[in-house]
Amino acid sequence: MLLPVTALYGAILTLILIALAFNVTLHRRNLRVGLGDGSNPVMLRMIRIHGNAAEYIPIAILLMVVYELNGGAHTALHLCGGALILGRVLHAAGLWGSDGQSPGRALGQVLTWLTILALAALNLSKVL
Repeated sequence: MLLPVTALYGAILTLILIALAFNVTLHRRNLRVGLGDGSNPVMLRMIRIHGNAAEYIPIAILLMVVYELNGGAHTALHLCGGALILGRVLHAAGLWGSDGQSPGRALGQVLTWLTILALAALNLSKVL
């Protein structure tokens, strides 16, 4: 069975994740940090931007796959995929410039959590 909607958002989210990983590598080279954060707050922030995305994107994609395999509505998947991309971009942008609170960081995290919760609910609606 083809999974065109999940494939689309999975690919886009993977590109975001790879871009964030590449950013960590660039910062490691520029800041001369071989392992860990080197007690450098900028390095720590770049690691956490990537790490946060790596923590949330896989479960969201997995939930999208399962929902699409179970005949879930493509419209719901597009809404969730779009919200997740927006959430991840807002979170990264919000955390990029400051390790403190920022509207982008907060909104991005809330969008990510709500998307994952929505996908969990959509999957539960298919099996209950």
